[in-house]
Amino acid sequence: MLELLRHPVFRRLFAAQMVALVGTGLATVALALLAYELAGPDAGAVLGTALAIKMIAYVTLAPIANAWIPLAHRKSALVALDVVRALVALALPFVTQTWQIYLLIFLLQAASAGFTPLFQSLIPEILPDERNYTRALSLSRLAYDLESLLSPALAAILLTMISFHGLFAGTSVGFVLSALLLVSTVLPRIATTAQPDRPFARVLRGMRIYLRTPRLRGLLALNLCAAAGGAMVFVNTVVLVRGPLHGGEHQVAWALAIFGTGSMLAALALPRLLESWTDRAILLTAAIAMAVVMSLSAVGYLSAPTHFGWPALLTAWFLLGAAYAGLVTPGGRLLRRSADPTHLPELFAAQFSLSHACWLLAYPLAGWVGATWGLGAAFAALAALAILGAAATWLVWPAPDTENLSHSHPELSPDHPHLKADAVGQLHQHPFRIDELHTRWPR
Repeated sequence: MLELLRHPVFRRLFAAQMVALVGTGLATVALALLAYELAGPDAGAVLGTALAIKMIAYVTLAPIANAWIPLAHRKSALVALDVVRALVALALPFVTQTWQIYLLIFLLQAASAGFTPLFQSLIPEILPDERNYTRALSLSRLAYDLESLLSPALAAILLTMISFHGLFAGTSVGFVLSALLLVSTVLPRIATTAQPDRPFARVLRGMRIYLRTPRLRGLLALNLCAAAGGAMVFVNTVVLVRGPLHGGEHQVAWALAIFGTGSMLAALALPRLLESWTDRAILLTAAIAMAVVMSLSAVGYLSAPTHFGWPALLTAWFLLGAAYAGLVTPGGRLLRRSADPTHLPELFAAQFSLSHACWLLAYPLAGWVGATWGLGAAFAALAALAILGAAATWLVWPAPDTENLSHSHPELSPDHPHLKADAVGQLHQHPFRIDELHTRWPR
């Protein structure tokens, strides 16, 4: 994977991703501590609401923002969105009421909703080779995992010198450095049509490709499974550590770091596994692992909550991190196989929006159920959600996921340019993708 860093454009984009993620990781820890300062034991409900607002911004604004941003102006849009995120992060230390958290989180995540899918869609253009792209996905996942590991560790160190309010300044610095790296990067050009589609048509096309492709419908169910485990960790770690486990701010950071450690180790193993296992096999294995760990944790906490101590928490968080990486890392490969390069930005936007719709369900479930009926009920509810996601994946994504599919075009004339010379009538075979000529998946 490290050989990819010799590619100058990818190296700059990866560096921009890393510094922004470190800043985001500091904000994650600081936001949890800010919620506990303002709401005490009800911090889970505050975090659940704040993260639900984040998901609303992602679900509603991501496809619209990416449809309106012309391909020729991607660089300036990415830089502007980084600047907006930096300014909002600087305002977070001055929050004194929960409604201010909700407002600033919405503004911050509205900018991220435009930034992230557009940024992700650049990688397959820069690295068209499948092996290199697979390694880039794992390296990108590793960046997220290093953020989950290093940012809480860095936060724990900084908290010995400054209050948690100062961590938001680190978030702002990360976004500023990301913008500077993007300014110095020369992005590839994409050939566009003479008469580009209207933004609304691009939004619908991305959603149509996603929802009519079986492997992507399976990916949506897998996103639900990943959200179930991730929401329990991100929302209720601070409640578990500061409450039943009687830990402090540093212990919150280290517990989140354990989750990142499991995710990082799984991301390091995935490139080799993906050479011998199919995407479907790895994703289903990770989904089953997520459902099993959540179910066992629910049973353990409900049966003996006083015995759910540090060993149980750290073991569960490590395994959930490994399963989480297995669920989210290969997703980019499925998207890349399912659309032409010119349609990738809108497909990544659709994935960003639909996947975060799953988080929109999981975050309030983790926060409100935990605050109302207890952490055992939150474990159980999210375990049921993970089981539902794993079962739905098995049903909607068929096992022989062949890329080249035989199909016919009775609506086309025999001399149509799309039909190959060796076609029997209108029957022919090629890598099948939903587009203007292929509106339905063949049976």
